[in-house]
Amino acid sequence: MVYQEQIVISTKGNGDMHDLTEQVNQIVKKSGVRVGMVNVFNVGSTAAIGTIEFEPGLQRDLPDILNKLIPPSREYGHEQTWHDGNGHSHLQATWLGPEITVPVRDRRLVSGTWQQIFHLECDIKPRQRQIMVTVYGE
Repeated sequence: MVYQEQIVISTKGNGDMHDLTEQVNQIVKKSGVRVGMVNVFNVGSTAAIGTIEFEPGLQRDLPDILNKLIPPSREYGHEQTWHDGNGHSHLQATWLGPEITVPVRDRRLVSGTWQQIFHLECDIKPRQRQIMVTVYGE
């Protein structure tokens, strides 16, 4: 069995994080899948999906460390080609990845107490994001 829904969120630009855990859990419940997997995928090349303890300190720390490791720069090939200011955004999003797959058991996500699913905006401007949630199993 396969079930799919879309989550739409509005972001504020680089570093804006959203906790998707409850929305994904609701989609899993609605799907009727008792045992299986759920894939959460960001549509677009300048945002990322992952898991983290979704608390204010880490909501600052993750974007801060990404901006230190992969800072804005005019030296990136993307910048030299497009001059749009978001070369680092593409690299940050690629490094973290656009998706995560989480096990499902008893119609719920299998995750740790302090493990939430997050969406991180890496682009330099506010965006409306589409996140595809696909549940598969039995």
